[in-house]
Amino acid sequence: MIDGVRVKPLVTHPDDRGQLFEIWRSDDEGFCGFGQVYVTTAHPGVIKGWHHHRRQTDCFTVIKGRALFALYDARPDSPTRGELQTFQITEDNRAAILIPSGVYHGFKNIGPEEVWCLNCPNRTYDAGDPDECRTDPFDASIGFSWTTGP
Repeated sequence: MIDGVRVKPLVTHPDDRGQLFEIWRSDDEGFCGFGQVYVTTAHPGVIKGWHHHRRQTDCFTVIKGRALFALYDARPDSPTRGELQTFQITEDNRAAILIPSGVYHGFKNIGPEEVWCLNCPNRTYDAGDPDECRTDPFDASIGFSWTTGP
């Protein structure tokens, strides 16, 4: 496991009216504050990544659809520097992934319909000073293939 990454399996509580599942609680291990909540979507086969944050911690989950999340530890002082990790998060296999700053991440829609991902980062987005470092999703130096995996 990449140092600082947390995976929280999410429990779904269904009843005859629908379902409920908690994503993030202030008393969860690793909770580091609240900045905003947003939803990002991707069409089938679309990749959103690679990027990392200098200060922000992300907490992603899938609301609808299927996504392959990939993480790469590029932090110079990390004990897991250079490690890759993947997670398939779906509406049938729910989990929340806490991604610390400095860890590259992205996701690919691996389902037949649009995927809806929710993120609860600990900081608000600042368009004047974006806390985001991007690189090409096919950057060979990371050593990951969005088609075949690590």
